[in-house]
Amino acid sequence: MDYENLDGFSLKFIDRKNVVLGKNGCGKSYLLKKIEPALRSLPGIGKVRYISPERAGFLVYEPGIEQAIVNQATWMDDNRRHNQSVNFKQQSVALYRRLELLVLREIERDHILPGYKPKNFQTVIDKINTLLDRVKIERSDSGFKILEKKDGKLAQAQEISSGESQLVSLAIEFLSFVKECDTEKYNFLLIDEPDVHLHPDLQHRLAVFLSSEVNQSYISTIIATHSTSFMSALAHEGPVRVAFMMNGDVNLKFVRVTEVHKRVLPVFGAHPLSNVFNEAPILLVEGEDDERIWQQAVRTSLGKINVYPCVADSVDRLNEFEKDANDIISAVYDNARGYSLRDRDDNSEEIENIGNIVRMCLSCRTSENLMLSDDVLGFADTDWSKLRNFVTQFVQESINHPYHGAVKTFFDGGLNRKNADLKEIRMVLAGFISKKPWEVLVGQTIASLSNGAGLSGENSLQAYLGSKVCLEICRIT
Repeated sequence: MDYENLDGFSLKFIDRKNVVLGKNGCGKSYLLKKIEPALRSLPGIGKVRYISPERAGFLVYEPGIEQAIVNQATWMDDNRRHNQSVNFKQQSVALYRRLELLVLREIERDHILPGYKPKNFQTVIDKINTLLDRVKIERSDSGFKILEKKDGKLAQAQEISSGESQLVSLAIEFLSFVKECDTEKYNFLLIDEPDVHLHPDLQHRLAVFLSSEVNQSYISTIIATHSTSFMSALAHEGPVRVAFMMNGDVNLKFVRVTEVHKRVLPVFGAHPLSNVFNEAPILLVEGEDDERIWQQAVRTSLGKINVYPCVADSVDRLNEFEKDANDIISAVYDNARGYSLRDRDDNSEEIENIGNIVRMCLSCRTSENLMLSDDVLGFADTDWSKLRNFVTQFVQESINHPYHGAVKTFFDGGLNRKNADLKEIRMVLAGFISKKPWEVLVGQTIASLSNGAGLSGENSLQAYLGSKVCLEICRIT
């Protein structure tokens, strides 16, 4: 669905679960606050609720707040839109009492229907408690009380953690919204930064809860966040669309979260504000061989090489990964960059960057050719002369070997160790060079470059990697 002219904003391709991903200050909260009254004024729109990020207050019952909500239909919406909602959680407690009334009325209405299965309000409390580890809630005269799960002792609302109180508050908000929706119209739940104060495990738990409770055809959610963990969790709970918001954007286009997004998102750390991503930026690579090489290089370099390899499966998909990774880091991080490394194959070594993704090609044909550089051979206690003699002898004596033809092609082509296609014969060559897996050997040798142990010359490892790889990833100038 498309929504135009929402007080200056345009939203295209809205679905049931939608995420606005962007860094602090890009206007996510402003967007939700502006479109809330604009959506409510449209024909065919039922309930619209904005859940603000300033979730202050305590989970206690205050009669005055409940009276304000009952007596003035727009009081809570106005309070959240224009103020910092210092009593947000008290409002949630008032909504809990309304939720209880709505559920009991639903039970009363439905119990005469054929096939009705007995239920009670305790099922709602049980749902809320699935979000909590240390405490739980139980019904009380004023709504609910909070108890320690370990010993059943009463816990004061002012003393439980911000994460625990936020989970209870958000769960009540979600559940009450679902019960108050107009099932004959389209309803919008606008949620501003639900990940605040929640570590990644709780973000995942909340995403599962939210997805299960608002999974109705008449409900659409728009969630503003800068947490890639929360977005990743939502994406694994069913279809999600995302808009990457930059400062000043007013026309947002929501695109389907693809399998590429799901693969890339976990790389970006628990929370962008932790700066984990800047410390270990993503390195997109073609295949699992490349991933093993760079994982080994990272481990062996002891922090001097620090990237997070992510496999794109093939060079064809690498373009898609580069675009999606750039969209994410551009929307979430300040002055961040990611990397992409591909085999040169028969192409030019020169390749242009895409936004914040630094794209590179090896100077040699493929990662297998790195194995034949002077540095890697020396690291394995051998050299090019010995390997050349091995290949010559293999061609002369191993005529019945299944890879004899491929090795002979390498030999007849002049043993061009930098540019020959070694894919088919890599294991033959690796078996002579070292007992180690060739990817481990190459990765360890790359790590040694960061310690200043690299050779020079046209067949050095630095020459095979290329100057851009050495500078950007290995930090060699």
